[in-house]
Amino acid sequence: MPAAASPLSVLRIAAFRNRWLASMVSNLGTLVQSVGAGWMMTQISDSDAMVGLVQAGVTVPTMLFAVFAGTLADNFDRRRVMIGAQLFMMAAASLLTVLTLLGLMTPWLLILLTFLIGTGSTFFNPSWQASIGDIVPRSDLPSAVVLNSMAFNAMRSIGPAAGGIIVAAAGAAAAFALNAVSYVVMILTLWVWKAPPPVSTLPPEPLRLAVGSGLRYVAMSPNLMNVMGRAFVFGLGSVAVLSLLPIVAHDRLGGDATTYGILLGVFGLGAILGALNNARLRERFDNEHVVRVAALAALLGTAGLAVAPTIWACLPALLVSGMAWVVALSLFNVTVQLSTPRWVVGRAIALYQSASFGGMAAGSWLWGAVSDLQGLTVAFLAAAAVLAAAAAIGLVRPLTEYGDLDMSPLDLFREPTLHLDLKARSGPIVAITRFEIDPADVPEFLAVMAERRRVRIRDGAQNWVLMRDLEEPRIWEETYHVPTWVEYIRHNTRRTKADQGTYARLLALHRGEARPHTRRMIERQSIPRRRNGVYDFEI
Repeated sequence: MPAAASPLSVLRIAAFRNRWLASMVSNLGTLVQSVGAGWMMTQISDSDAMVGLVQAGVTVPTMLFAVFAGTLADNFDRRRVMIGAQLFMMAAASLLTVLTLLGLMTPWLLILLTFLIGTGSTFFNPSWQASIGDIVPRSDLPSAVVLNSMAFNAMRSIGPAAGGIIVAAAGAAAAFALNAVSYVVMILTLWVWKAPPPVSTLPPEPLRLAVGSGLRYVAMSPNLMNVMGRAFVFGLGSVAVLSLLPIVAHDRLGGDATTYGILLGVFGLGAILGALNNARLRERFDNEHVVRVAALAALLGTAGLAVAPTIWACLPALLVSGMAWVVALSLFNVTVQLSTPRWVVGRAIALYQSASFGGMAAGSWLWGAVSDLQGLTVAFLAAAAVLAAAAAIGLVRPLTEYGDLDMSPLDLFREPTLHLDLKARSGPIVAITRFEIDPADVPEFLAVMAERRRVRIRDGAQNWVLMRDLEEPRIWEETYHVPTWVEYIRHNTRRTKADQGTYARLLALHRGEARPHTRRMIERQSIPRRRNGVYDFEI
């Protein structure tokens, strides 16, 4: 295997470099605000659960709205979606600043405003992540994802410390104001960015159909479901470190906002170290072993925080936790992007983020509640047990390698010449393909058709059936429906090069003199409508 390139090499692409630099400014503002919000909650509430809900307020929107955000990313101008989301977050952060300055902030109002900022981030992230593939080549995508993680965590190493100093010196309102201003840089960068024109000539899917298409694609993709399940469990356990860290700083260490910022900064430093070594880890180990080791490292860090009595004992645990965090989550992200075709990548990323952030949101509430009832040590040890489960899952359901699948379009479908004047909305359309199969090959044929069924349904087919001729048992027919003619075209253009092997195996099993032919038919009721005594066969 060739030596892994440095993730910094992708900065040679100017469009990516400009966005990356803007993201560092925006991430700095976000992290400064997180310090302000987390620390402010310790001042206005005595509940550990409420402190945990600050983190949940940011993550819950992803769980609720991610699929709609992904649909927007796949069907609309991603640049406009991102600018709109940034403006929304800037407005919410500005309101947070004003209410804090006026002394009107309450625990639930703080959670509501962090929820609104999290909502804006939810609609921003799928378009942001999906647009990476519009800027960099596929070979550079892992480096680009890692570099984005590095940018965030570079700011995590200094942002929290800066946030702690700002909060200690000028109060939480100053931290919130800095975040509001930080959005301006990203908005201006996106405004001047020239997004590539859309490739597809088909009209955008209606929202309802697009949401269903995304959910169906992920549900019929075992690899994606495995990644998302692992991400949920990992997020559930690993978030304990971040959600309970304000309590560690305030109650156990007796520190101030600066102490909290230093602790977060060390976590961010660990994340940078993890990002810098990510390529080397992928070069030496397969995906499953990387994730398993990351989960075990996060376990050690979380367990270390459970018993660490001083700040010096906390720092190594946070360093290890930060490394594990970025290694696992960046690998999940890359796997989702490289295992998904471009037409649905925004929705796949959104659903992945919904799974991982859903785990984090649940964990933020859960570990805060456990800490309230049983104490901080028990909460950390319980989270460590969940991370042990995250590692053990791989013994039963290991992750596959994202490099094994080529998700680029197969591009073999050509719209057939029709002798009816079909419109885009005409339908339902029925497709029937006939195969001639030797009886000895039937078991293999059925196995191949099971995979073909999964791919067909994944790409939008309905009512898929396989039929055998009773009079000529060598004849088999595959039949499926799609609602309209445009959906039939969309269905066939979704095939990828990774799917080509299934059809090649069917051709090898087919014993007919000619290649299997697909008949396309439009479904009609047995009794058509009558108009003035004339039967109406309108398409």
